[in-house]
Amino acid sequence: MITQQQVAEAVCDIYKQAAIILPEDIVNALKNAYDNEKSEIARLNIKSILKNLELARENEVPMCQDTGLPIIFVKLGNVEVENLEQGIIDGVKLATENVPLRTNVVDPLTRQNTGNNIGKGIPQINVELTNEPILELTVFPKGFGSENNNKLAMLLPGEGVDGIKKFFKKTIISAGGKPCPPTVIGVGIGGSSDMVMKLAKKALLRPIDQKNPDPRLAQLEDELVSIANDTGIGPMGLGGNTTVLGVNVELADTHTAGFPIGICVQCWAARHATCILTDD
Repeated sequence: MITQQQVAEAVCDIYKQAAIILPEDIVNALKNAYDNEKSEIARLNIKSILKNLELARENEVPMCQDTGLPIIFVKLGNVEVENLEQGIIDGVKLATENVPLRTNVVDPLTRQNTGNNIGKGIPQINVELTNEPILELTVFPKGFGSENNNKLAMLLPGEGVDGIKKFFKKTIISAGGKPCPPTVIGVGIGGSSDMVMKLAKKALLRPIDQKNPDPRLAQLEDELVSIANDTGIGPMGLGGNTTVLGVNVELADTHTAGFPIGICVQCWAARHATCILTDD
């Protein structure tokens, strides 16, 4: 059996990793952007980001003061787990104390802070079932400078791919420098209104150097990157040819009368970390 304590310790460990160490694909994309940027101001901004990442690792401190809203993706297989939900909650509490994390969770109406990053419906736990004999935990701390720029559109079926591109461009321009570009963008297509936003967020967990295996979506990813970077918004909104580091698209089938599109905006601090537990 995987114990509640094992879950808590695992969540705490990967939360610390996510807060301090940026995934390699994002670091590589930032380095490539620095090499390819034509704007000196843009290069200085990216250089500052890379220096910030270096200092975060050296000093074992979070890379950003906004340590995010705790979102946990769970892949639950054929294993026995003791008090999974409470183990995750305990892990977030531990991470808040030990990393430490900024306490971000508040009542939406009174704005009173809970003081430990735990609240009604928080941490947000998303569970996916699998036949594998594993418990996979992914911590995804989501900052709200970027989250506040997410968009949902219930397009008409006839609007097609051109409709996606228009909505995407409008979203990127509206966001401007607010989400601390260069950003990573998750795009969901299909499903229902709630499902498409989950697709968009989950898309951010795929490394940006791994294209969608569906050639239609892989091509769309490339086209959306070009659309975003052609805006000239650039790093921190100060101009340049790197507005996004990557765009990941995920698709689900939908209703015959529907064409939902979700866009999830992620700042350069595209933080997430994963671990796998077994009950051996």
